[in-house]
Amino acid sequence: QVHLVQSGGGSVQSGGSLKLSCVISGHTSDCMGWFRQTPENEREGVALFRSDGSTSYTDSVKGRFTISKDNGKKTVYLQMNSLKPEDTAMYSCAADWNEGLLCEFRRLSSGARGQGTEVTVSS
Repeated sequence: QVHLVQSGGGSVQSGGSLKLSCVISGHTSDCMGWFRQTPENEREGVALFRSDGSTSYTDSVKGRFTISKDNGKKTVYLQMNSLKPEDTAMYSCAADWNEGLLCEFRRLSSGARGQGTEVTVSS
């Protein structure tokens, strides 16, 4: 059985940094990442990490957010720098094991999810 357990998040002022962590139990996924849902209920893929080490980011976070993975700890991280008020959202990690499909946000959106963690950025 798969479990995704998140930690991190919280409240920061604009320009600050936060780091989210997600421990993924079970066998290694080839496609992991992060989604967020804003207070206006807009949902988007934020970052994803593929088994070949490549990553993808939504345009609004490029250059500010970094996704990484520690295989030994079975943990995927999201380092968020230069945070803006528009980054305020509920962040959820996700993982998928349908290895026959390309690792993109569409595939990841149907995968297993963490419990979610709030990130609030004040101006």
